[in-house]
Amino acid sequence: MHFDFHARRESTAVGKDVTPEMVEYIIDMVHPDYIQCDCKGHMGYSSYPTKVGYRAPGIARDTLTIWREVTARRGVALFLHYSGIWDDMAIKHHPDWARVDEQGHEDVHMVSAFGPYVDELMIPQLKELNDRYSVDGVWVDGDCWAVHHDYRAEVIAAFQDQTGIQEIPHAPTDAYYYEFTQFCREGFRTYLRHYIDTLHQHNADFQIASNWAFSSKMPEPVSADVDFLSGDFWLQNSVNSARLEARCLRHQGLPWDLMAWSFGGQHVLGDNEEDFSTKSVSQLQREAAIVLALSGGFQLYFQQDRNGAIFPWQMQVAREVAQFCRARQDVCHHAEPIPQIALYYAGSTFYHQATALFEAHDGALQPLQGVLQILLDNQYSTDILMEHQLKGHMAEYPIIVVPEWSQLEPDQIENLLAYAHNGGKLLLIGPATAFLFATALQVDFLDVSHDQQAIYLEYEGSLARMKTATAQVQLQEPAQAFGCWYASNNMTLPSTTAASITAYGRGKIAATYFNVGKRYLEATTTVVRDFIQALVHELFPEPLVTVTGSHLVDVALNRFGSKLAINLVNTAGPHADIHVHVFDEIPAVGPLTISIRCEEQPSRIMCQPENFALPFTWSEGRAMVTLPRLDIHVVLIVE
Repeated sequence: MHFDFHARRESTAVGKDVTPEMVEYIIDMVHPDYIQCDCKGHMGYSSYPTKVGYRAPGIARDTLTIWREVTARRGVALFLHYSGIWDDMAIKHHPDWARVDEQGHEDVHMVSAFGPYVDELMIPQLKELNDRYSVDGVWVDGDCWAVHHDYRAEVIAAFQDQTGIQEIPHAPTDAYYYEFTQFCREGFRTYLRHYIDTLHQHNADFQIASNWAFSSKMPEPVSADVDFLSGDFWLQNSVNSARLEARCLRHQGLPWDLMAWSFGGQHVLGDNEEDFSTKSVSQLQREAAIVLALSGGFQLYFQQDRNGAIFPWQMQVAREVAQFCRARQDVCHHAEPIPQIALYYAGSTFYHQATALFEAHDGALQPLQGVLQILLDNQYSTDILMEHQLKGHMAEYPIIVVPEWSQLEPDQIENLLAYAHNGGKLLLIGPATAFLFATALQVDFLDVSHDQQAIYLEYEGSLARMKTATAQVQLQEPAQAFGCWYASNNMTLPSTTAASITAYGRGKIAATYFNVGKRYLEATTTVVRDFIQALVHELFPEPLVTVTGSHLVDVALNRFGSKLAINLVNTAGPHADIHVHVFDEIPAVGPLTISIRCEEQPSRIMCQPENFALPFTWSEGRAMVTLPRLDIHVVLIVE
């Protein structure tokens, strides 16, 4: 359970309605493993009587004493929500702590990761929270995702001294912008390691998570001593956010969780007005299911009242969501993924393409996300693997899909080709990615259009319009054409090769000569979905599990002890509609037919958490089972 309210100048009665009974009520209703509550938000006001930082204007009661006393007595861990890089009050009192933007202006929100803020305020305050309240840890918000390029004089001087580059870039099109971006990224890593190491030296048991560190926004090996990984996925379109973010955290080698905002709506209407409504139980249960199916922990975020109290009626919502999670904990938490499809996240390429330090507001991740959604919409169990995670593990995956990365490092290309040569199946999405493998694909590129152009993709007699980048190619032996597209909505005209498949060593390499991912997010069509499914099937005809009966089902395959766990999550309903803030109907799907490849006949197939056996047939190494109805989430345990 996560609570925060980001104290402001108007916070003049903090703690007025916070009581031990309130905290007891939360625990009695929800039975959480841990609670996170507010201590310092983005405005920089502390919501407790700090002696180090800047207190909210009015503190009627020390809320942290209450939270800690009750949680300790009830055996519930207590963590604190603390805003890191984003601290308005720190800058108001110390303008020299601010980062400096591209125009030479001091930022009024973000402190410099290179400056004295971390030593003069952040670390002393975190020590104060540890020593005074004996809290279990801190969830640092406003950290990697809030850091920006820093043009402070000492930062520029250090960059020039370290790199020898004297020309300072100010825009993505300037020379050395990537080098300066990397320098600023390393500045954040140094800041992160510094405060974590210092706090751990102070108290080795003090647990620290930096929100979104080493996630999709920071796609690299874990290089700081964080105790767990965490993030809060999107306010709207949360199901698709969870699908992406959970897969990016899962393989980083640390405990992890994801936080759902318990409310839907818009961040700001104007004049700092928030247009939020509490989500329904079923809405939040489905958001939880996406995370549970991928074996992660789950947080629920509820806002506190301006005085620090909760809204009691919301705990009934939390209670039902928590019961949903608890019912699945024994068959989900810490389950190990079974390799099927690996979707390749080239973190080094992301760092070249993204204009922000650790964010993707510019759309740099849309191609990856779009390809992920196509694969999930075709019921493929899919993992996202960053380059460092796949190193040494490529052979475990029957197929690797490389989305639309415009560049790859030479060693990445070499490793992917070696994987295919040794028997792996490699699917390349988009002309820019395919061009990097032109020799292996046995194709000549005749014309490449980096601009968006309208084409009409054909599949099984239907056409779908796509506005996307394309390439025209000439195939050499032994490359085989797969599918075609037309220049207009007319199949009597000449067509162009859409994709190709080529034998390569003991494996195969396939490629599409049009971009897919971003377009699928913006204009989903069944033709594109089915075309990619057919292409994947050519490379990967025998997945461990196939599910038919609905495309609105996510499949996640886990190993639970010696048993196979088949997670099925219903993704129907308006969860991606930005105009729908709250909905309480998730249309059931089914019946679903599940085909399971088994070396031996299973003794039984149990449906959890309902705990009943499903009848099945077994023939020629496959068990066939029918699930009559899927409401939100079930796990089929094959014994």
